[in-house]
Amino acid sequence: MAQVAAINDRGLNRLHRVSPLFQSYSREEWAAFRSGGSVPFSASDLQALSGLNEIVSTEEATAIYPPLSYLLSLHMAAARHLNHTITDGFFARPPVDRPFVIGIAGSVAVGKSTFARLLQAILSRAPERPKVALVATDGFLHPTSVLTQRGLMRRKGFPESYDLRRMLAFLIALKTGEPALQVPVYSHHSYDIVPGKFQDVDQPDIVIFEGLNVLQPASWPVVASDYFDFSIYLDADADHIERWYVERFLLLQKTVFQDPKSYFHHYKNLNTEQARETASSVWHDINLPNLRTNIEPTRERASLVLRKGSSHALEEVWLRRT
Repeated sequence: MAQVAAINDRGLNRLHRVSPLFQSYSREEWAAFRSGGSVPFSASDLQALSGLNEIVSTEEATAIYPPLSYLLSLHMAAARHLNHTITDGFFARPPVDRPFVIGIAGSVAVGKSTFARLLQAILSRAPERPKVALVATDGFLHPTSVLTQRGLMRRKGFPESYDLRRMLAFLIALKTGEPALQVPVYSHHSYDIVPGKFQDVDQPDIVIFEGLNVLQPASWPVVASDYFDFSIYLDADADHIERWYVERFLLLQKTVFQDPKSYFHHYKNLNTEQARETASSVWHDINLPNLRTNIEPTRERASLVLRKGSSHALEEVWLRRT
């Protein structure tokens, strides 16, 4: 166990040295797989899609996203062939359109939301203009009232804080082609599920399903990843992620937390040193244990691992061997 932990903590260690399941590529090597594709984004597009403390450069977008889009298009074509030609043909039934589901996992503050928005944008701009839905697992968190009752407020984001039954019911309905599905809406401002508000998901061609523990195995007969056609894990050294988390907290403390309606309004008067200490404490007490115990161990279950360096930029791509 100590040896495994040492491997996990070692800088930009390439995953294929730990597991033969993956082949590792540098950003430059990965960019060569773009198959003539280009990024249909301007600098202003990238700025609008980027996160609070992470700006995706044109160079990074050009290197990472066209090859990824091309790879996903190949997987989607194969999935359509399997579903329509083989499975539906075997059962002699009319073809049923099922969405291609992409799971995205990774730590708090690693950049999942930004990556998911960019991926949604580039996939939706494909020549056939597919309908691409982005669903965050935040909507399947138990409401604050339930978490408080169960003593789980400091375990928010851990597997037990989610309504797994509701999440799996949604994924099952999604993959069977059911129309007019609804996902509860979560507010980071109020830090709670918004009563009576839902995201409509109506038979999209592609669904990006993003969250901390979407690759997590469980004791249930089925798990969320059973319904994924492709999965991506965003990875970085824990000390880098901690720094990004603290930087984001400092930005929010000076902006969003100043709103009296914000759940974190009680942090509004912290000075910079106090805010930094508070963020670091939350990271070490809650987010780092969740990363080490529940999130990072699922990395090798992904189809693709995207590895970030200290600047928040994607530097390596680890592709599962076939």
